[in-house]
Amino acid sequence: MKRRGHRRPGAPTASLTGLAVAPCLHPVATAPGTEAASLWTRRRVLLLNSTFEPLTALPLRRAIVMLMCGKADVVHDDPAGPVIHSATRTVVVPSVIRLRTYVRVPYRARIPLTRAALMHRDRHSCAYCGGKADTVDHVVPRSRGGDHSWENCVAACSTCNHRKADRLLAELGWTLRLVPTSPKGQHWRLLAVLNDLDPVWVRYLGEGAA
Repeated sequence: MKRRGHRRPGAPTASLTGLAVAPCLHPVATAPGTEAASLWTRRRVLLLNSTFEPLTALPLRRAIVMLMCGKADVVHDDPAGPVIHSATRTVVVPSVIRLRTYVRVPYRARIPLTRAALMHRDRHSCAYCGGKADTVDHVVPRSRGGDHSWENCVAACSTCNHRKADRLLAELGWTLRLVPTSPKGQHWRLLAVLNDLDPVWVRYLGEGAA
């Protein structure tokens, strides 16, 4: 797979706000509650930069417009999936598309802490026993002065979370299986807001999505 790289000298750039494009695909009339209407409103498509860096998850309609207008190319589609027809083209619904023009992403140092991203970081495993995690725990309890941060939050199973309660690890004789840290990378911003990932996206979102 082509890896993320630097923009080529002289290559055109665009801003993130420039991703919106004028519709050139005639909308298909669909009745509310039909399968087609559900496809348009619920399906999401992963958008990659020209360098294959993950940018965002687009509504299907916007992704199709970008393809029809030549703003992006399909990286991955499902040959057995639904097909969308226009007056001149037939498009298989994509899972992943890639911009033809490089987009400069504003630098934002801190990744927002969400339950979804935390679970991805800790691979859905309890930081104390290694079992399947289903809760978030503050290593230093908030009642003992702990803050709500990447460095003080871990995924935990309900049993360990209940046993630990508001005590410190030293009081229990427990140790963490991994040191909690703040993740870095644009793809973590997607993991912070996406609860359900298309399995196809995993290879494009890095180790955090695995």
